[in-house]
Amino acid sequence: MLDFSDPGHLPNLRPRRQPPHPDWLPRQRRGTTPQMIGRYPDYDVLESADTWDAATRAVVLARLADPGPLRVFNEAEERTLRRFCDDVLAQDTEPRVPVAEGIDARLAAGTTEGYRYAGMPGDRLAWRLLLGGLDHTARQRFGVSEYARADWPSRRELLDALAAGDPDEILTGGPWGRLDVPHVWTLCMSAVLGLFYGHPWAWNEIGFGGPAYPRGYMRLGPMSVREPDEAVAATAEDPVRTSEEEGL
Repeated sequence: MLDFSDPGHLPNLRPRRQPPHPDWLPRQRRGTTPQMIGRYPDYDVLESADTWDAATRAVVLARLADPGPLRVFNEAEERTLRRFCDDVLAQDTEPRVPVAEGIDARLAAGTTEGYRYAGMPGDRLAWRLLLGGLDHTARQRFGVSEYARADWPSRRELLDALAAGDPDEILTGGPWGRLDVPHVWTLCMSAVLGLFYGHPWAWNEIGFGGPAYPRGYMRLGPMSVREPDEAVAATAEDPVRTSEEEGL
């Protein structure tokens, strides 16, 4: 079993800071995970839904409802948004956690993080400028009509520049001029990761026990000590080392 007391598994301490692709993981046999793979193939957090209080159960189960069509973004923006979400989350096949739909729903409802960076527009305009900026760079640098049509190495180059927040790299001109580029990555990934890891399918993938109200947690540490109903991983490999050894 990977020793989580060793900080070497943390993203910033991995060799070259590169995450492994998850397709080496076991196929999910119970419940649903993104792309039906995960380290806990026989675990389904929804089987404990009857232990949650009614309000918590309603909130969590609502995340499984059909999100319907997007309401804020037009067709071109939707293509770029979906490709962007798939790229940063490595969601290559169905079933996917519907993150693009979640971002659209939050913007349609006017839900925000409750703060705004100085020099940045409101969230709805910021997302539109981000998507327009991705398409702008795809046209100017890679010679394709939009971000979703660029090949993966090109998209990866663009995402690396966005994550670095370097406006002098390739994030110049067009919509980028209306954004505070060093803060764009934080803004968008806060929403993307919050929506992804707030979904029960992602909980199945990482073995998270879900809400513990009113049951509560009884074993708060050390990290190697499990709750009585906590899932045990089916594989003990270090995902970083395994992926590197297999050239993934």
